[in-house]
Amino acid sequence: MHDFDGQNIKVDFNLLEQNIELLIARLNECRKENDVLRSELSSLQNILRSCKLPGSVGSTVMESNGSSAGLFTYAEQLQVKHKLVMLLQKIEMELRNNQAL
Repeated sequence: MHDFDGQNIKVDFNLLEQNIELLIARLNECRKENDVLRSELSSLQNILRSCKLPGSVGSTVMESNGSSAGLFTYAEQLQVKHKLVMLLQKIEMELRNNQAL
């Protein structure tokens, strides 16, 4: 009976070892994905910082009838930029939360 217990322990240990190897592989994949996402986030942040929305100061784009349809007011520009910043912050928070796990 002692041998049977020893075999069970060996099987359980081997199964545990395999599960740990799978978890380590998954963790490494997640780290790689996080690095890619961080890079994309950084790229998006740089784009946002250099973003010039239509209707910016000095822009005089008008339709043929002289109306300014399609242009953003300064308040709208600020609102769009604010929403983009909030979106990037949410993405960054998600990345940090996933990294903590």
